Amino acid sequence: MSVKTEGSSNYEYVTARARSRRAKLFDGDDYRKLVRMGPGEIARFMEDSEYETEMNALGTRHSGVDLIEYALNRNLSKHFDDLLTWADGPLYEYIANYLRKFDAWNIKTIIRGIYTGADREDVEDDLIRTGEFAGRTLDRLVEATSIEDAIEALSGSIFGEPLEEAYEDFESSDVLVPLENAVDRAFFAHLLDDIGQPEPDTPIALYREFLEAEIDFRNLRNALRIARSGAEIDPGEYFIEGGQLFDATELGTLAANTDDLVTAIKESTYGDDLSKALDELESATSLIGFEHALNTALLEYSEKLSNRYPLSICPVLSYILAKEREVENIRAIARGREAGLPVEEIEEELIQ
Repeated sequence: MSVKTEGSSNYEYVTARARSRRAKLFDGDDYRKLVRMGPGEIARFMEDSEYETEMNALGTRHSGVDLIEYALNRNLSKHFDDLLTWADGPLYEYIANYLRKFDAWNIKTIIRGIYTGADREDVEDDLIRTGEFAGRTLDRLVEATSIEDAIEALSGSIFGEPLEEAYEDFESSDVLVPLENAVDRAFFAHLLDDIGQPEPDTPIALYREFLEAEIDFRNLRNALRIARSGAEIDPGEYFIEGGQLFDATELGTLAANTDDLVTAIKESTYGDDLSKALDELESATSLIGFEHALNTALLEYSEKLSNRYPLSICPVLSYILAKEREVENIRAIARGREAGLPVEEIEEELIQ
């Protein structure tokens, strides 16, 4: 057993550090400044901020929006590695397991890179080096020259077998959806199995409640994407087990009828939490506003759980989501300004 997982959890120390880090994240005023800057100005703004080290380290190889994006990813890795450095006992294990979401991110990034023929160096810079595969395994994956080679490099991991099973669907369709969904399913299945069924109103019970909400929200997003794509795909085939809101058959049926889906969600335990997202879904022709509202709702849900049990993993999860939101917003602003989009349009893309 790792020394870090022995002994008791140091919730008070880690949650205090996470709350302190969260207080330093970019706020609305920062975003209002950034959306009125060009890519070069955004880069200079970041050089005078929390991102200074990463911007300077990567500035010799990259410039413009590429530099901004790669600096964001490297900074994200640093902050999440700090969480693991601070944590002890079961808390360390909970955080480490949740950060496997970036193993999933990296696997999907590498597979997409192989699929599109992207330059290896660009793929490496796009990785978020935190999680279980932060070292040698990740390097082996980057060296893979085919998707089959990448899957073989993952044999023995939680992702290997699901990817092998999904490969046939990928070959027949030549789209990445089966592989990407297999990665997400493997991540969540392992996470929930590791937790089991804890006693109610304990820190780990709140952790499971948060994960169930994240799965429910992801299933909603995936089902609606499939339904609105026009593709002849059963949303139930890409259902992630572990949520509480719907089963695969029910969600597949509801996704095809927005009115019925909205009614079902309003009557569920998430009705209040997802009210803004539902308004977006009913009024918008695009799913972008709905998906952004889902992300906001998940962050707010983690904050609600944090208030119920301050000395738990929930404040840490809330910080992780908030940091991800900051990175996604800066990325959206930089891309939007590079593309010459109007300020109002970029602001609509931001996760509030």
